[in-house]
Amino acid sequence: MITIIAAALAAVLSGIFFALTLARVPNMHVVFYLALGFSALLVIYLVLWTLSASEKYARLAKLLRRCYLVCLSVGVAFFIILQALIISGSRTDDVEADCLIVLGAGLRNGAPSLILRRRLNAAVDYLQERGDIPVIVTGGLGRGQTVTEAEAMFRYLRDRGVSEDLILKEDRSTSTRENLAFSVTLMQENGLDTENTKVAVVTNEFHLYRAKLIAGKQGLDAVGISADTPGLYLRILYFCREAFALASEFLK
Repeated sequence: MITIIAAALAAVLSGIFFALTLARVPNMHVVFYLALGFSALLVIYLVLWTLSASEKYARLAKLLRRCYLVCLSVGVAFFIILQALIISGSRTDDVEADCLIVLGAGLRNGAPSLILRRRLNAAVDYLQERGDIPVIVTGGLGRGQTVTEAEAMFRYLRDRGVSEDLILKEDRSTSTRENLAFSVTLMQENGLDTENTKVAVVTNEFHLYRAKLIAGKQGLDAVGISADTPGLYLRILYFCREAFALASEFLK
């Protein structure tokens, strides 16, 4: 029975993954892994439920089921706490910055992705109020791309009136940690005092708490500028994914 259920779930997941692939849904692999995780939890519970129906294994199954429920409860509670932290840090800080760092978020055919455009637009809005501060654009060369994220971001800002002299390109990074670590090096190379410069990290609201946490570990006096995430689907997906990324950051 359990084998049949597991096979059915595998078939359903394969169908979901295939459909998402055809639809070119953003971050479809995240949806797939979330579905896989929920399916694994369900299969484990069904196995324990089946064992409990057997007199031979009833006592063991009862003990294992209690352990399962305790672990599941702890996991859910931890997830809720992480979401509370993410939400608490998702708003723009009302502090004037001396420098912006716009974090990369992928390209589509050599141009900023929808998520990245939201970050860049938030930076443009801020720079219109105070356009005399440097802005660092971050991101290296992604798979299948011909330009770095930093170069595409540079062009996007330039085309919207940001002075080229104010834009610094960090074009080696492949992660948030590298975005900020390499940006610190770039600031130092350009004569910016990293200890006494108020840096505003520009990213989407779901990412802001972790980005500021990492920036603080890099020795930056960081505040956040929040860019909204388009669509309910993407917002839910990214907030769920961010909980696991934040948990990983706490474990490092």
